[in-house]
Amino acid sequence: MTHEDDALEHERASWKPSPGLAVAVSDPVENPGLPPHRARVTDSDPAAMKRAVRTVYTLFYLSLAGSIWAVAAYMIFPIESGRIVDIRNNNLFIGLGIALALLAIGIGAIHWSKAIMSDKEFIEPRHATRGRDATREAAVQGFRDANEESGFGRRTMIRNSLFAALVASVIPGITLFRGLAPESTPENPHAGDPVYLLSHTMWKEGERLAHDPSGLPIRAADLTLGSVVQVIPESLASLSHHDGYLEEKAKAIVLAVRLLPEQLKEADERKDWSYDGIVAYSKVCTHVGCPVALYEQQTHHLLCPCHQSQFDVSDGAAVIFGPAARPLPQLPITVDDEGYLVARSDFTEPVGPSFWERH
Repeated sequence: MTHEDDALEHERASWKPSPGLAVAVSDPVENPGLPPHRARVTDSDPAAMKRAVRTVYTLFYLSLAGSIWAVAAYMIFPIESGRIVDIRNNNLFIGLGIALALLAIGIGAIHWSKAIMSDKEFIEPRHATRGRDATREAAVQGFRDANEESGFGRRTMIRNSLFAALVASVIPGITLFRGLAPESTPENPHAGDPVYLLSHTMWKEGERLAHDPSGLPIRAADLTLGSVVQVIPESLASLSHHDGYLEEKAKAIVLAVRLLPEQLKEADERKDWSYDGIVAYSKVCTHVGCPVALYEQQTHHLLCPCHQSQFDVSDGAAVIFGPAARPLPQLPITVDDEGYLVARSDFTEPVGPSFWERH
């Protein structure tokens, strides 16, 4: 044994715990058990219990009022008018109504559980297996106990107001669907047919491609190699919001990209759909309609930022990754006598999500 080993043994033998230092012992720690139950104010004061009950069903009826107001706001401030003030008020007051409806249900449910439902601690023994005849009765008894502890069966005002609030809370959402597919009218017989509406845009033969949002037409010579430009029909710039500017733009928005002509892989029937390496594709993703906007020059890929669908611009905007079910619709283009890019026709297929084509 070395001198260092002797010193270590001596140090171990002479060590004593300092005062106040906790030392582990082999005796088990006694279970302190649950703290004594502390009664709530509502448990000992009937008046407080009545106030809590009134508060809960008042919140549920307030939620009901919020849902009704959201539906009323949808009608009072019609977003179809196209006026900015109506659009702002529509979003503001519908949002406030839905927020009040959901918030009041949440606060009411929490207050119900904390102030009215039984808060006695209990132990539920766990069984290794189930399936005995007594299991069914035990489950029924469990519902009976829960009903008794929560007061759900006895407190009719709370129960009925909760049912009314829950049913009403979904009505604003259902009401908002009304704006997605307006009903047909004699003046607009195709208003309720999304397949028809998405199969026809403002693009037509001779319609110039224009910068968004200025509406200035684009010359083919102005597009440099590798550039990508967001374009709209030239005539769209003169359309007012009241006349459906946003609706038409949402369908007709296009991305024009310039590649080397030899980089394009074009089907025989689409050889004349591009001009000197310039191709134009719908910007509306064929998955759920998000705007496809991210272009990678080296790979010629377009990326949809919502769900990461990728399209190959050099190969007919074919889907190479992601959930999109079909390529981006291509807009046939050429140039006019002044060198401006123009459309040969409208899209030959519906724009947007492919589910619009399903019947």
